[in-house]
Order: sequence, then C-alpha cells, then structure tokens
Amino acid sequence: MQGRQKSRSSRRVFKKTPGGKTVLHFIRRKPKKAKCGKCGAVLPGVPAQRRFRIKKMSKTQKRPSRPYGGVLCSKCTREKLRQQVRQ
Repeated sequence: MQGRQKSRSSRRVFKKTPGGKTVLHFIRRKPKKAKCGKCGAVLPGVPAQRRFRIKKMSKTQKRPSRPYGGVLCSKCTREKLRQQVRQ
C-alpha cells in the first residue's frame, strides 16, 4: 500500500482474504447527497454515488427530467417558473 493511499479521509475496511489473513483496504467515501441550489434541501431522485458509478447509470437514473432537474428542488423550480411567466 502506497503512502498516499493510506489516508484518514478514506474509509478503512477490514477484508478477509482467501488465505485466511485479514487485510486493511482503504476505500473512498460516498459523496454527500445532492442539495438544492436555492434552499439547500436534499434532492430526491439524484443518487449519491461516485463519478464512475454515475457514468454507468442511464440518463433517467441520474436526475429528474424536468427543467432544473438535479439543480433545484421541485418547490424552488415551481417558484422560479412562476417568476419567469410573470415577467
């Protein structure tokens, strides 16, 4: 294990090898859940995964397909669209 990988910011997981030894694996942590850009609420429908996992997902699994999907929550989106119509 190289020194740069042995970091306390990584998650430490003990794994049992087929030979019966217990070894320590350092795994990157899952990112935080996506939040609304305006109010900070957690966005439902947006997975909290690392980039390589999200790349493998289909477009519909990555974020909602409405305007501002994955950026604003539904409440803030509704508010923003109403403001645009009024102007």
